[in-house]
Amino acid sequence: MPSKIISSAVYNALLQRGRRIVPTTDPEALRKFFRMLQPVDGGKALIRLGATGDGGYLVPDDLDGIGHCFSPGVSTVADFELDLAGRGIRSFLIDYSVESAPVSHPLIQFERKFLGLTNDDVYVRLDDWTKAMAPDGSDFLLQMDIEGAEYDVLFDVSEETLQKFRILIIEFHHLDKLMLAGDFKLYDLIFRKLAKYFDVVHNHPNNCALPHRYGSFEIPPIMELTFLRKDRSVKRTPVRKFPHPLDHKNIEELDDFALPKCWYQPG
Repeated sequence: MPSKIISSAVYNALLQRGRRIVPTTDPEALRKFFRMLQPVDGGKALIRLGATGDGGYLVPDDLDGIGHCFSPGVSTVADFELDLAGRGIRSFLIDYSVESAPVSHPLIQFERKFLGLTNDDVYVRLDDWTKAMAPDGSDFLLQMDIEGAEYDVLFDVSEETLQKFRILIIEFHHLDKLMLAGDFKLYDLIFRKLAKYFDVVHNHPNNCALPHRYGSFEIPPIMELTFLRKDRSVKRTPVRKFPHPLDHKNIEELDDFALPKCWYQPG
């Protein structure tokens, strides 16, 4: 408890000033978390689809047989989906914050909704969206950038639906909260759910915000992770060299930084 760490007088004074002391995450728990997410070479070379900077992602060259991409979070860019369309892959886009898709293509379909925890005029659940768009499909691709709502969606999605995806490309937000014990429990639960079925095959920090330091750890607030379903991996060799030659900084005018070593050499 905080009162055991500092005097009750200091603790109460901080509360009166509108501040509070919260427990931080045990360093060993963080080390185990990073080990769980250590990127591996699954035996599929990584290729880049989409823009050179923001909106482009590294994916395993394992797209044959993928018929559908589900892409929540559109904004004004759809270069990734256009590259998929060039390979004959249909993309379903949703985003309630924009009126329409930024591009027009027969293999790109847009609906004005957010991905969320309910089904109504504004939101749709991932389970129900996939069933509606591709009721008999599997081996999907998920490209998700929904500004922090990804945790609700991943907590809510059924394991049956999750396993229908061959590749996941997810931008995770607010990762600096990993250092807070209360938030860490939820993050750990969600990433363990993913790790049950997927290998991390790439990790790229978004250079829009510098890493937060916590002891010997460095935690970028926003990171793009690529996952490959475990049955598609032909090996699991730890990756020790970052950045990947195809990586590019998200924000051109800002300085870039490499993936901190604690994410791929957790000890």
